Amino acid sequence: MFLADVKNGSPVVVGVKQSQKAIARDQAAGVLIAQDADEHVTGPVKDLCGAKGITVETVPTMKELGKACGIHVGASVAAVLKTR
Repeated sequence: MFLADVKNGSPVVVGVKQSQKAIARDQAAGVLIAQDADEHVTGPVKDLCGAKGITVETVPTMKELGKACGIHVGASVAAVLKTR
């Protein structure tokens, strides 16, 4: 669902810190997390999403998530931003 949005050009922030900021500021519509990312990296993001009621979608690999976000390296977390 959100992965298709990202591939179609929806605004997105990439990385744990940027995603956490977007979630905390209620700017995230949903979050993508790579299944092969370390749990100690993604755990706090999952917890924050649970507290804020934000949907989390998993992506099989960091490489796939990075590519979908338009970067040439893997990404563990990305947040799809709400459109105004």
